[in-house]
Amino acid sequence: MAIEQKDSLFTLIKSLSKSEKRQFKLYVGRLGGNADANFISLFNLLDKVSAYDDKLILEKTNIKKQQISNTKAHLYRQILVSLRFNPVHQNIRTQIREQFDFATILYNKGLYKQSLKILDKAKDVAINNGENNLAYEIVEFEKIIESQYITRSMSNRADELTIQAKELSLRNIRISKLSNLSLQLYSLMLRTGYAKDNIDSKALTEYFKKRIPKYELSELGFTEKLFLYKAYLWHSLIKQDFVSSFKYAQKWVDLFDEKPEMKKQNPVFYLKGVNYLAEALYLIKYRKKFKKVLENLDFDIKNNVIVLNENTKTLAFLYYNQNMLSLYFLEGNFTNGLDFVKNLVEEIKKYEGHIDAHHIMVFYYRIACMYFGAGDNKTCIFYLEKIIQNKDLKMREDLLCFSRVLNLVAHYEAGIDYNIDKLIVSTYKFLLKMNDLHEVQKKMIEFLKNLSNIYPQDLKKEFIKLHAELKKYENHPFERRAFLYLDVLSWLESKIKNEPVELIIQQKEKKLLK
Repeated sequence: MAIEQKDSLFTLIKSLSKSEKRQFKLYVGRLGGNADANFISLFNLLDKVSAYDDKLILEKTNIKKQQISNTKAHLYRQILVSLRFNPVHQNIRTQIREQFDFATILYNKGLYKQSLKILDKAKDVAINNGENNLAYEIVEFEKIIESQYITRSMSNRADELTIQAKELSLRNIRISKLSNLSLQLYSLMLRTGYAKDNIDSKALTEYFKKRIPKYELSELGFTEKLFLYKAYLWHSLIKQDFVSSFKYAQKWVDLFDEKPEMKKQNPVFYLKGVNYLAEALYLIKYRKKFKKVLENLDFDIKNNVIVLNENTKTLAFLYYNQNMLSLYFLEGNFTNGLDFVKNLVEEIKKYEGHIDAHHIMVFYYRIACMYFGAGDNKTCIFYLEKIIQNKDLKMREDLLCFSRVLNLVAHYEAGIDYNIDKLIVSTYKFLLKMNDLHEVQKKMIEFLKNLSNIYPQDLKKEFIKLHAELKKYENHPFERRAFLYLDVLSWLESKIKNEPVELIIQQKEKKLLK
């Protein structure tokens, strides 16, 4: 049976660039005996076919059934070794590890002095580049060698290494605690979204205070500060303190601006920091700075300021396009954004093998919002259905909930109201099940439920009434998140004034700029 894109070896081969394939063939061809090796035949076959199939391997190569597993394992390892020698995959971390390996070889040959010399240089590089785990590993190895290579300065050297080991150990423990905390907060955000009330907010702050290690900011290195700001960022995001989110995201990005070489060494962290900064600016509607951050990101991508490999290319695609959608929303340019969206949908297909289902569904929700804003409610519903019908999807609860609320509004706007009552009931039940029924959602659903009982001449009055009821929640600390995913107030104003929703948003934007 063909197992398309699920076999790890097959997936690895299909991820190789032309230059990587060429390098692999040169690497394995360095010895003449490899020319007819089974693993080369397997590589050539899998490189040509579009799906993995054991039967095809037996038919097209000399590999026997009982040899398939071992041949695949050997080929997988040879590809990784080849990739390790590729300059594209070389960074400070791999260079330090390479020096560590050289030192180990010299140590095993009894050449202690030469080994220590290499380790000392590698340690300096590790410390200067925030690679504290590697630095600690090197110090521990130095201690082993020094215990066998006795010199007159051994007593001073022992004290020096002991102090270094202690400092690096404390630093690594602090980094571990901070990275654990930021990861736990991120997981909490994905599971439950924002804090729903004061009880949630207080519980979150208590959770945060118990787990954050004691520190003096002046004593922290690059990596410690990075995880510290990351933890504070998630804490403020979940509490919906978006001004603080901006503050810590900016501190995160400033770390890289102060030490630009880290953009190449840690491109993933840099891209994530820029993305969080852009998200925070979007949430506080700081359009001018948002555009500047997006321009800087575009510059960094196009001018190789960051290392672009398959992973960072995917992240760059994800973050740049998510924030381009945000820019259209900020400016209310929904109709103008449709061309961008159509191109984006095609681009998403190219990255489907690299982007997880959650992020694809986030794209679909925002694309649905674009079509809703442009007045194309049927296409809006089409993309929302992709989210709603995906029963296996593990996605943030708030996005799952607002997909259904927007779906209700889009059905009403499109005039598809023959099953609106069933849709309202199913949406209400879903929100109750998710324990995510806020006042804004309650009032929206109640309004839609009563639409059939409202006379046409009274409809405008009801829109005005609902707008007044929802307006008081616009800056409510725990209700305002409803307006982050669906600009209900602008929609209601468009119904009251009988103007397109994007015109209403554009008019608001102009007022902000005055």
